[in-house]
Amino acid sequence: QVQLVESGGGLVQAGGSLRLSCAASGSIFSMNAMGWYRQPPGNQRELVASITSRGGTNYADSVKGRFTISRNNAKNTVYLQMNSLKPEDTAVYYCHADYLATISRYLEVWGQGTLVTVSS
Repeated sequence: QVQLVESGGGLVQAGGSLRLSCAASGSIFSMNAMGWYRQPPGNQRELVASITSRGGTNYADSVKGRFTISRNNAKNTVYLQMNSLKPEDTAVYYCHADYLATISRYLEVWGQGTLVTVSS
């Protein structure tokens, strides 16, 4: 069974930076796309950024130019560098991964979430 373990959340002032990390462990034949979602208080979960196994990236319009997603394929780890943080970035951030458990079995997994709070 594959698990995603997130770290790096916390409290930061507006304009500050945080870096989130997410490491996958378990039986993985091949890791495909990885990404970060967030769920603000009282709102639905939304995509923040994603990255393919070849490094192709996609960002929500609200974070373009401020957040950068990257990954280390050798370690099955994905990162989210968050700069110029705003109070509206406050949310629980979830890591997500699509992977092959075997050569033909596609699965997905979610992390437990890490809270990011941006004070004004």
